[in-house]
Amino acid sequence: MMKEFKRYLITTALPYANGPLHIGHLAGCYLPGDIYVRFLRAKKLDVKFVSGTDEHGVPITIRAMKENVSPQQVVDKFHEIIKDGFEQMGISFDIFSRTSNEIHHRTAQDFFLNLHEKGLFEERESEQFFDEEKQMFLADRYIVGTCPICGNPNAYGDQCEKCGSSLSPEQLINPRSVLSDAIPVRKKTKHWYFPLQNYEEFLRKWILEDHKDWKNNVYGQCKSWLDNGLQPRAMTRDSNWGVKVPLPDAEGKVLYVWFDAPIGYISATKELNNNWKDYWCREDTKLVHFIGKDNIVFHCIIFPAMLKAHGNFVLPENVPANEFLNIEGQKVSTSRNWAVWIDEYLKDFPGQQDVLRYVLCANAPETKDNDFTWKDFQDRNNSELVAIFGNFVNRTFVLMHKLCNGKVPPAHNTIMDDADKKMIREFSLTKTTIEDLIEHFKFREALFEVVDLARKGNKYMQDKQPWIVAKHTTDEGQLSPEAQQAIDNCLHICLQLCANLAIFINPFLPFTAQKMIHMMKVVDKMLDWENAGKTKLLSVGYSLRAPELLFRKIEDAEVAAQIEKLNKGLAESEKQKEKGAKQEADQKQKVESAKQKPEIAIDDFSKIDLKVGTILSAEKIEKADKLLKLEIDLGFEKRIILSGIAQHFSPEEITGKQVVVVANLAPRKMRGIESNGMILMAEDAEGKLHFVKPENIIENGSSVS
Repeated sequence: MMKEFKRYLITTALPYANGPLHIGHLAGCYLPGDIYVRFLRAKKLDVKFVSGTDEHGVPITIRAMKENVSPQQVVDKFHEIIKDGFEQMGISFDIFSRTSNEIHHRTAQDFFLNLHEKGLFEERESEQFFDEEKQMFLADRYIVGTCPICGNPNAYGDQCEKCGSSLSPEQLINPRSVLSDAIPVRKKTKHWYFPLQNYEEFLRKWILEDHKDWKNNVYGQCKSWLDNGLQPRAMTRDSNWGVKVPLPDAEGKVLYVWFDAPIGYISATKELNNNWKDYWCREDTKLVHFIGKDNIVFHCIIFPAMLKAHGNFVLPENVPANEFLNIEGQKVSTSRNWAVWIDEYLKDFPGQQDVLRYVLCANAPETKDNDFTWKDFQDRNNSELVAIFGNFVNRTFVLMHKLCNGKVPPAHNTIMDDADKKMIREFSLTKTTIEDLIEHFKFREALFEVVDLARKGNKYMQDKQPWIVAKHTTDEGQLSPEAQQAIDNCLHICLQLCANLAIFINPFLPFTAQKMIHMMKVVDKMLDWENAGKTKLLSVGYSLRAPELLFRKIEDAEVAAQIEKLNKGLAESEKQKEKGAKQEADQKQKVESAKQKPEIAIDDFSKIDLKVGTILSAEKIEKADKLLKLEIDLGFEKRIILSGIAQHFSPEEITGKQVVVVANLAPRKMRGIESNGMILMAEDAEGKLHFVKPENIIENGSSVS
């Protein structure tokens, strides 16, 4: 028997506040969550839609270090950018909070203390990677090295972004610290571990038996984790950024971000509503988490085990995770700037939020990874939104104004034919189908049904041809009553169909639904789901506004510009990476150069014989780009010395200069010429060489000490 629910709590994964939104975010969980919530609201159900920014992850601190700002400055900036992006795209959260809020810190700490006071945590000392130069323990994301699977030299300690493999720092070949490039060492530290293995039996029954209806990708990943056996998991980290562990012996420890982040759903609900316990602690609440596939284990294994351990909380009824959305055949990569950014889309396509919502839903990665291409974006807009949905609505309004004086015509039941009756039946049939699909999180199929109803409307109108019927006039030029009635019936049904289309499209394309009810001169209440399928939504004789185009065609030049922008962004990103790598290498070389050599005694230094000399002549050596042959007068003798300075000085500009020479260096043959000594040079920050020489001209052969 289907479980009855009195209220609904819908959450979406908390995005990291370390960058703006891209279309992969929307397609993964935020658009599906919004569609579902708008549907529930249309049914007048008690529903709360909560989310917020996750502000305590390693990506935050990494970005802060790169930009030389505080983590708080990073999250303050991107929280607003992300929030604004959601609002502009019509993602209708009841609250969009943040985990840096005080209410969240208190809620997460109280949750931790509840488990600690029950004696559920195991205090364990273990060896963790430690950066001796920075004097700090390294989270997995602070460690990079060569991936043992694909050979990527810049894989992270938790994942290789090139091949997608999950990793641990121990698996990396030649691991190094992101912060200093030093080789990390192992150092002991204490952490609090949650005994996940103790909840394996509960999770097996709850997921594998009680929730067989979950999406295959979710169910399969959970089963794989459970079959491999669960292990204790550390719920604390060594860091100064995050929710501090509320224990006296936990200095420098914060809660693991995947412990505190899902508690953000609870703290956000607290912030929203004083009756937050109604949504979190009553069994007649339906809790649904919308996430991407990379978060399945946290929302289906770890967080439910935490809720079970705490007690008094409802567990998620469903976790409809989507797969990933690629772009033009490649994985989304923010580091490579291979992404379609929401803020840029809104600038390039003003007022076209619903087009993006439509394409992302129609091509949603519900069961497998899907690919977004700008050509598909154009095709779906032009051939589906413009040519089918928008075309039907526009033709209906144009003909209504032309043939029915701009008013809703009556329906004449006495002349209703089978085509009329069949079209009317489609209203309620489509409602039932869409309702069932949305309730089972099949948003892509549900959207197809909406557009298909418009497609059927176009065919019905084309078959009826009211514009042709209007030409059948009497000898006096008057339209016959029978012809007018046929036109009335066709346009009456088409107008009622437009009203139903507004209701059906509202969860998916809310901006479009608002345009439609504006044209129909009706209030938002008409969009309530109880009106769906009805045949008398627009009153006979009611004047409607003139038609306005719901969608516009996307031109080839616009698509070409977007593809060029993608490729340009990628090229600039690669260029910046190369520049950064060169700067890093140069800096590393400078650091190495600056490092002092091993300490020597005064007796060691006294062995070096430094003499002042004058360069009598200089000439290039054939086939040796770097070497100059110098003849140097040391006062007591003249010597030939080969020096690698040819790329810095011409022979003419150094002839006559005084230099300091290591006079007792053992002779060395180069290019068949014996070199007897070495001149001293200094290298500046740009790599340019300078002579080390006396301040004033002095006698050749003078000693330097």
